[in-house]
Amino acid sequence: MTLPPAAAERIARLRELLEHHNYRYYVLDAPEVPDAEYDRLFRELQALEAQYPEAASADSPTRRVGGAPQSAFAAVTHARPMLSLNNAFTDDDIAGFDRRVREGLKAESVEYAVELKFDGLAISLRYENRRLVSGATRGDGATGEDVTANLRTVRSIPLILSGQVPAVLEVRGEVLMLKRDFERLNDEQRAHEGKIFANPRNAAAGALRQLDSRITASRKLTFFAYGVGQIEGEGAVGGRHSAQMDWLEQLRFPVNRERRVVTGAEGLLAYYREIGERRADLPFQIDGVVYKVDDLAAQERLGFVSRAPRFAVAHKYPPEEELTVVRDIDVQVGRTGALTPTARLEPVFVGGVTVTNATLHNEDEVRRKDVRIGDTVIVRRAGDVIPEVMGVVIDKRPAGAIEFRMPKQCPVCGSAVIRPEGEAVSRCTGGLYCPAQRKQALLHFASRRAMDIEGLGEKLVDQLVDGHVVRTPADLYRLDVAALAGLERMAEKSAANLIAGIENSKKTTLARFIYALGIRNVGEATAKDLADHFGSLDRLLGANVEALQQVPDVGPVVAESIARFFAEAHNREVIEQLRAAGVHWHEHEGRAVAAPRPLDGRTFVLTGTLPSLARDEAKARIEALGGKVAGSVSAKTHYVVVGADPGSKAEKAAQLGVPMLDENGLLELLKCATAGADT
Repeated sequence: MTLPPAAAERIARLRELLEHHNYRYYVLDAPEVPDAEYDRLFRELQALEAQYPEAASADSPTRRVGGAPQSAFAAVTHARPMLSLNNAFTDDDIAGFDRRVREGLKAESVEYAVELKFDGLAISLRYENRRLVSGATRGDGATGEDVTANLRTVRSIPLILSGQVPAVLEVRGEVLMLKRDFERLNDEQRAHEGKIFANPRNAAAGALRQLDSRITASRKLTFFAYGVGQIEGEGAVGGRHSAQMDWLEQLRFPVNRERRVVTGAEGLLAYYREIGERRADLPFQIDGVVYKVDDLAAQERLGFVSRAPRFAVAHKYPPEEELTVVRDIDVQVGRTGALTPTARLEPVFVGGVTVTNATLHNEDEVRRKDVRIGDTVIVRRAGDVIPEVMGVVIDKRPAGAIEFRMPKQCPVCGSAVIRPEGEAVSRCTGGLYCPAQRKQALLHFASRRAMDIEGLGEKLVDQLVDGHVVRTPADLYRLDVAALAGLERMAEKSAANLIAGIENSKKTTLARFIYALGIRNVGEATAKDLADHFGSLDRLLGANVEALQQVPDVGPVVAESIARFFAEAHNREVIEQLRAAGVHWHEHEGRAVAAPRPLDGRTFVLTGTLPSLARDEAKARIEALGGKVAGSVSAKTHYVVVGADPGSKAEKAAQLGVPMLDENGLLELLKCATAGADT
């Protein structure tokens, strides 16, 4: 079929538009159109190219999704060698580099272009008559592999250059994977039980060397230009390296913005330290910074030595990954009772510090990575991030490597350890007793919606626990002014006020007391339901899982949490100590019986910010009329009260067909309920 002029014009325009939007999205991070509009333009171009095969072009944005697999990569000889840089590690190394450059140029001071050293794969892009004709890896510096088909899928790489460009232009740069795309890739690999990549560089290398470019396209690689190779013809910008980088940016190549020009060794070291402080926050991994004499003529005069330039050096940061041996695996208990396996390591210098411990996250991660005592492992530390075991070097595993087993009793307090169904984390059940959970348990116990002990804040709890004054919530009721007055920032009057607050908290409600215990999965609403259903703490303590599930909205998971908490002898002991200290509430035998209220049996969910009602006030008014306020929307929800910025709860209500009220609607409903109307 002959390609009509109108179709040819539309195809050209669509290609231009799509490349413009690729540049805005992948290079500038400033998209102009929503994804749906981009997808519409893309589908239109695909349809036209399918209708008119003679319009096919290797430069088309549709080629960025990849094509049929190749049988192998061809060899490519670089027109100009892609040489490596010498490395520097210390301030003295940099002082020596600057001295040698000044001596070579017979100059008192030298200006340097400084930039990031990406932790990716070096590549060379060759453009002829403005079109990308080939792309190759560094290889051995003289010969690389032809990965053109894969590089065409990298959306930040221009396929056609605009403006006045030399007839031949080679652009050197780095292909890498952003941290967010690396995490997404590994999440997908886990979901499909695929290979988990140790770091973004390995993931990028694997993606770039795929024989099937469609796989490369799915991996979301990124490119940054950092230099030029061969240039033939008019149009190039010369003189200084920094000017060349500005020129490449004008040609719509992505060039990292952290580059600048500095003077002398002091300027180099200041840049190194500044980037080092921000290294962990960068969206990609770097392993150092690069210094280049900015004047290109001066570069030529300095030349090369041992296949490395005299005019440039890579200043490396301490490695973020190293190999070491797992001496042991023990378990740390967190403030909420979560048990975390921790590898005890042969000391290793990584990320700028000596590392002796690394997190293994949870039992499932230990199993997935198959980490055993005695293994040689890859340890990673980036910035202030807690060191982590990334993987095992199986080839180095000794015959006697020992598998890890999660303990059945808490290593801190001896209470039972449970792992709730469907959760990855194992937990200690001694919430009121366990020293590891002491501070968290006390703060929750004293909080406003629990026992409401005014004046007992985080800093005071830290002092009470660290000074071994308070071990359990029951110890609070044994405090006196003399015990408190000696604490930091605790004068006699403050101590007296706190003692009064503790005394006032003794008279409470059963619902508040249950909530104050900090039972996992038991919030205020569930605590109130338990109090209403059982009417007495003793009846609740004696309830089994089946009896607990008779309480409205208490399912198997919540029932198991409650039963396990009360089955732990340490928790029961603290509860009895609290009762002995005088903590009390009104109890009635049997199930609570009350006069029916207008909103009994109705469940409400509050979402967003109401114009005049605070959420606590709205909740209190609903509950005063017998209604229940839940935290999530389900088919059993009767009303969702929607304020400003409601989020996903409103969307779910719409999907389930749950009636939605604004503030006026809620107030009208409450008014009718109060008046005894049929609502």
